[in-house]
Amino acid sequence: MDVDGAVVAVIPARGGSRGLPGKNLARVEGIPLITRAIIAAKSSPSIRATYVTTDDSEIAAVAMKSGAEVIRRPDDISGDTASSESALLHALDVIAVSGNRPEVIVFIQPTSPFIPALNIEQAIVKVRENKFDVIFSAVPFHRFLWQLNGSTAQGLNHNQSERLRRQDRDPDYLETGAFYVMNAEGFRKNQHRFFGRVGLEVMPEHTAIEIDTEVDLNLARAFAATQPSEVTQIPARALVMDFDGVHTDNRAIVDANGSESVTVNRSDGLGIELLRAAGVHLLILSKETVPIAVRRAEKLGIAAACAIDDKATYLRGWCITHDVELADVAYVGNDINDLQCLEIVGWPIAVADAHESVRAAARVVLDAPGGAGAIREIADRILGGGAISSS
Repeated sequence: MDVDGAVVAVIPARGGSRGLPGKNLARVEGIPLITRAIIAAKSSPSIRATYVTTDDSEIAAVAMKSGAEVIRRPDDISGDTASSESALLHALDVIAVSGNRPEVIVFIQPTSPFIPALNIEQAIVKVRENKFDVIFSAVPFHRFLWQLNGSTAQGLNHNQSERLRRQDRDPDYLETGAFYVMNAEGFRKNQHRFFGRVGLEVMPEHTAIEIDTEVDLNLARAFAATQPSEVTQIPARALVMDFDGVHTDNRAIVDANGSESVTVNRSDGLGIELLRAAGVHLLILSKETVPIAVRRAEKLGIAAACAIDDKATYLRGWCITHDVELADVAYVGNDINDLQCLEIVGWPIAVADAHESVRAAARVVLDAPGGAGAIREIADRILGGGAISSS
């Protein structure tokens, strides 16, 4: 791609992490962090190309699937002590091999899961208009900072004898680490992200969430779960469904002889029929031994696999058999035994009344609860999203 004189995004993403192993592939709202960073970059109109520099094959595969170009990072700049600057400079060298020298480089960190593309674009404009050489993301900060001088605490950003109210203080600004927009030639010359005229892009406060530990990840997921979903369509090629709590309302009627019966929704049946006609691969996958699920699948004309202890392994094998990539699979569940499957598919979905942990792992939380039209809602979203037939 010709990016000479253009704006490019470079996203460093190592495979190793001591604080949170595999963190760049950890999911928030069901989307890997590396993919979230790529989406932010590709949503900025000025960015012509997005590169992921990595030493990890799985990250590389996810990045390419998400629409980024991959630069393989050498071992000598892939360890814990390697700087982000070294990865950026190597990326610029690789890009320059084809005669391309970008005007602006946007350094994005995938560990910041909430990056508005609007803020990236505004920062790019300031650098391209030569108002600044560097713009970094920051949030207003009103807390009192202290440091120890020996055993004595001293105020850093305030007069400790004068406690001004928040509204009476000028804010300090906290560097979020989400992105840095830099003049590319200036960065090459100085080999550091801060040089020349440095400005900041003031961001919403929640964008300061940065994921380095399991606690950070849980905080990000909890925050994301409180935000309205913007996803209306689900362009999946396959739909895999738990049975209890998805096709049913998770209740069972037991008669005096111990026989069980459940209630299903006719509109869900019609949704399955529409998906079959569109060529979407369909499977009911249950950990329980549920004869009712098998009978229901037979009536719907789809496959069912029950008494499956390791649902994720089964799902991987099923995808290979049907020549479907996991990224193109929608999986819908309601409880904690669905989490492993939700973690590996491209479209993890939770019914409205799902367990809290399932809702947090989902990319889409349905409006309908299990057994009350949830499958029909998914069908409408898949078909509206242009599901691709493999036939």
